[in-house]
Amino acid sequence: MRSEITRRQFKGTAIQSLLTFSLLETLFGAELFAKDIRPVTAQWLKELNTIAQDLKGTKLTQGQWKNQCEKLFNQVNLRDLLEFIDFDGRISQTPFREKGERAIRFRFPEVEGLPTNLIFGHQIFKLKQGQSVVPHGHDNMATAFLVLQGSFHGRHYDRLEDTESHMIIKPTINDTFKRGDFSSITEQHDNVHWFKTTAEQGYIFNIHVLNLNNGNSGRVYIDPNGEALNDGSIRARKISAAEATKLYG
Repeated sequence: MRSEITRRQFKGTAIQSLLTFSLLETLFGAELFAKDIRPVTAQWLKELNTIAQDLKGTKLTQGQWKNQCEKLFNQVNLRDLLEFIDFDGRISQTPFREKGERAIRFRFPEVEGLPTNLIFGHQIFKLKQGQSVVPHGHDNMATAFLVLQGSFHGRHYDRLEDTESHMIIKPTINDTFKRGDFSSITEQHDNVHWFKTTAEQGYIFNIHVLNLNNGNSGRVYIDPNGEALNDGSIRARKISAAEATKLYG
């Protein structure tokens, strides 16, 4: 009987040791992975910050910023970025809104070489199927989007003219945006956009550079299903955020 208990104890101890070793190996591997990716992703964010600073300091035109921003977005390692921002933590656990996007603001981890006061703002939009980042244009800002998960029907428009009550827009992009796809917006190009979620869930990483010129920065909401004009442009009614969410959220 005593030897039987000893065998059981031995087996239990051996299994426990194996599980402990496996757990430590997993944690150690994860820590190595985190240490490995953080400098790479931090450098990527630092470069985004540099071109944002150059844009605000007029060292770059908006067109040059757009090209360089899209080049950086094309180079990002998506898996590393998701790990860096702890996507599986607070971001994935934050509830959806009933209509429209849930904007999740967060801080990047403190990593050597990454400035603590970034020039660009950042957030993640979280949406479920059928919800939209509702159609809107931008005043006095440049912004860019990267699809982290899910898929979207994305539409962009050039903003040609404004009146007090309407905006003249012209379609430029009408396409599917999936994981890893991106777009950027300046005052001169693709200033108006609208993203509708086509997957069960969708997440978009957004950066924005505000106050490029004198005046306030912000969104101008529109109804893009307006009057079709002869040159292919659209006379879109300016609407409130609440009406945009009611119509398209």
